[in-house]
Amino acid sequence: MSWAWEYAFGAEEAARTAPPVFLTAVERKAAELVRAAEAQYLHGRAYGEGDPRGGDIAVPGGMFTYQIVVRDERVYVVQITYLGF
Repeated sequence: MSWAWEYAFGAEEAARTAPPVFLTAVERKAAELVRAAEAQYLHGRAYGEGDPRGGDIAVPGGMFTYQIVVRDERVYVVQITYLGF
């Protein structure tokens, strides 16, 4: 398995109604998080500690909340919030 990101919980449903420009910004930042996590946790499947804290990231038009699950080698986008700014 290799590192990737995906929507989780209700974020996938919210993504269906969000503007494409906003979703592109979310997807770019999520891809950056994947590259950073992949570099930091080289042996993700063998990782024996707790998962790192997730966080919120502002992007043009709103923000999103993410969580990194190292043993799954995934960055989950758990919530997106489109504010229209």
